[in-house]
Amino acid sequence: MNVQLIIITGMSGAGKGTAARVFEDLSFTVIDNLPPQLLPQLIENYTASTESGTVPKLAVVTDARSGALFSNFVKDLEELKKLSHEPHILFLEASDPVLVQRFKETRKPHPLFKSDGGILAAIASERALLQPLRDLAGNVIDTSGMNAQTLRNTLFNFYGASSDIHRMTVTVQSFGFKYGLPLDADLVFDVRFLRNPHYIDELRPFDGRDKVIDDYVMADPSSAPFLEKLFALIDFSLPHYLEEGKAYLTIGIGCTGGQHRSVAVAERLANFIRSNNYHVITYHRDLVKP
Repeated sequence: MNVQLIIITGMSGAGKGTAARVFEDLSFTVIDNLPPQLLPQLIENYTASTESGTVPKLAVVTDARSGALFSNFVKDLEELKKLSHEPHILFLEASDPVLVQRFKETRKPHPLFKSDGGILAAIASERALLQPLRDLAGNVIDTSGMNAQTLRNTLFNFYGASSDIHRMTVTVQSFGFKYGLPLDADLVFDVRFLRNPHYIDELRPFDGRDKVIDDYVMADPSSAPFLEKLFALIDFSLPHYLEEGKAYLTIGIGCTGGQHRSVAVAERLANFIRSNNYHVITYHRDLVKP
């Protein structure tokens, strides 16, 4: 079975951890700090456990932390190719002054650091060790002038799908205030000002997913202008959350019991967001409450 294999490597301090998190957001299985010799076994085990008809997506971070095990990486890649696995190598680098500054800020030890040589000697040794791999890379990115967010955006542009649907999952969650706020909500909107179907005996057995409840709630003169403003706010905000690198966003819509008004509004909001090509999950937390 073929596998979509991304090998993330490069200079220590160049942003490999950020890159790994990006590929997690892109639905890759990510393995960090794997000795290159274990790649064939990993791929074999991983593909064996993958459902038939799907292409496994695997991203592996491997670098100088593997020590002597890393020195034969080019030969290990040749072995992978013999097994019909053609990895794409993403190589991250940065200038010496930037790497020195990053190590000062993070206070993490360089994997090749020796007390008699210092950080610059370690960086030079690592560049020499990685040069053959850099020559084979399908994509070399210099992160010297990038912060973490800029690198995330750059990687999404290279490896993400053409639409934003794979870049952020939006959960629209209805709830009842009397059962408490949802702990995972990033944004919360209160729709208790809309008229309540609960007080109409023939409507009480239905919920906000039913047309009769939706019609009743939307007949409130405040509903249309509220939805117009809500949609405009969400339409404005979502691209900025994407730019900030948010992978998950939860929007809470609350009414008193979480069965009528909040459900109807949440359904409409979810449909609006979905129509703008985002991946949307709709969750009605308190729908089955008494």
